[in-house]
Amino acid sequence: MTQGINQSRRNLFSRRKTNVIRPPWSKPERAFTDNCTRCDKCINVCETQIIKRGEGGFPEIDFSNDECTFCKQCVEVCPEPVFDTTLAQPWTNVASIKDNCLTAKGVWCQSCKDACEPRAISFSMAVGQVPKPVIDIDACTGCGACVSPCPADAITLMPTE
Repeated sequence: MTQGINQSRRNLFSRRKTNVIRPPWSKPERAFTDNCTRCDKCINVCETQIIKRGEGGFPEIDFSNDECTFCKQCVEVCPEPVFDTTLAQPWTNVASIKDNCLTAKGVWCQSCKDACEPRAISFSMAVGQVPKPVIDIDACTGCGACVSPCPADAITLMPTE
């Protein structure tokens, strides 16, 4: 019982982010952070410069300027066992629209749709309203191309599991 209480206290005061997105094909969080040496090789090789040094020096994804092209350069340059390329998909993240989307305020905006190459974002029409975004999670690759063009910062990537 004491161990459970101590663990709860530790989690209560922890500053560790739980919504961090690691590079594509990363192993689960604990396996990743246990093996990553924080050498920055993946950061330096990223062709779109979306891999940044995050909390504790570990690499994490920042979609504020660009998208992931799934080029696998981060996987290929890494000398440590932090990636699993046997996975069917690079990650389980998909785009999610937050409540502050401009369409919720009656503003016609489709910047996310225009940026989405796999066409996972469409807009549903309704009489007397601006079209609202709809995400096809089966088509969404989680590349993050829709994140930076959003003028309201209303798109985030969330794990599907």
